[in-house]
Amino acid sequence: MTTYREIFANREFRALFAGNAATVAGKTIQMLALSALVYASTGSPLLSALAFLGGLLPQALGAMTLLSYADRVRPRGFLAGWDVARALAAALLATGVLPIWGMLLLIMAFGAVDALSGGVRNAIMVDVLPGGFVLGRATLNISVGAMQIIGFATGGTLIATLGPHRALAIAAALIAISAAVTYTGLRTRSPRATGRAGVAATWRGNRALFMNRSTRTVLIASWVPNGLIVGAEAMYVPYAGDWAAALFVAAAAGMLAGDLAVGRFVPVPVLDRFITPLQALLAVPYLLFFLHPGLAVGAAAVFVASFGYAGTLGLQQRLVDWAPESLRGQALGLDGSGRMTFQAVGATAVGGVAEATGPAIAMTVAALASLAVTASLRSRLRAGAQVRDDEPVDSGNRILTAGGDSG
Repeated sequence: MTTYREIFANREFRALFAGNAATVAGKTIQMLALSALVYASTGSPLLSALAFLGGLLPQALGAMTLLSYADRVRPRGFLAGWDVARALAAALLATGVLPIWGMLLLIMAFGAVDALSGGVRNAIMVDVLPGGFVLGRATLNISVGAMQIIGFATGGTLIATLGPHRALAIAAALIAISAAVTYTGLRTRSPRATGRAGVAATWRGNRALFMNRSTRTVLIASWVPNGLIVGAEAMYVPYAGDWAAALFVAAAAGMLAGDLAVGRFVPVPVLDRFITPLQALLAVPYLLFFLHPGLAVGAAAVFVASFGYAGTLGLQQRLVDWAPESLRGQALGLDGSGRMTFQAVGATAVGGVAEATGPAIAMTVAALASLAVTASLRSRLRAGAQVRDDEPVDSGNRILTAGGDSG
């Protein structure tokens, strides 16, 4: 599958696309409304920030404890059921019966399971779109960016006109729609793996992925260079002040353009060759900030750099190709949750540098560090593209060896 017409002709992909779009819009409205509600109740910027981003913080915990379930659940039932649970949680928040601490605990508890749901959703796309995973993943990426923009704009309007509680009720309805679309649009599939899931199984699977040089290199390449550049993006407000929105818009536009171009026009067999160049592109334009460019030049640099995020598509395709089928969902879930965690780490690290040097120098340092990591991984990625790693991967159910079946 190499065209948008082909993937949208697939009924199951249409269900995944529509369900994911409704979920993203609902979650975005929920985050915004809950943040406004908490701030109005407490006047605390810290608690407001926790309400907005608190669901992202526990994803690392979910990746360490729950990801073994990603290959041991029936995808259709789990994804639809999880959306039902999310819709009920949003409806509970809309009632206003929970205290502030209860609201924060609720969204953090759901955040821990989001790492699992991301792994299940990405893994089922491999089955829904045989040979079309990259284009399908890029298409979902584009829809996520678009629905976040729509969600923020709509959420702000709803909060201003109806208040945060009614906005949360609308978020619950959108997520419930996602549950219905997912359940009716996907067909039933059996789990990829058998055996008991849990913390021990998750640790064994994660260890198996990290003990293999190829998958370990792919995960590090996916997490660290991107996380450092997200740290640079965290400096937009200190650097540009009231004009920071222009840099954020340029970054979003560049990322969407990269997903659109690479996902559609770069054939999967040659996608490997673009991983390192795209990751280098992600960092190089930020070196201009050492010269303190004006807003127009800075926005252009950010747009070009953000095109490089499309390198993640090639890395995700490698995980699909190399991870054992019984660990595919766990590998993709670990990739997603790891990227979220390293984005937070990158923002913290770059912010610390900026305290001593100022935002422009901190952005330059982040770019140099990202380039250094990309360069250090270049030979390993190239070697992995030529031959699979000769170290066995013990998934607890099967062994992946050189020349063996990758599922």
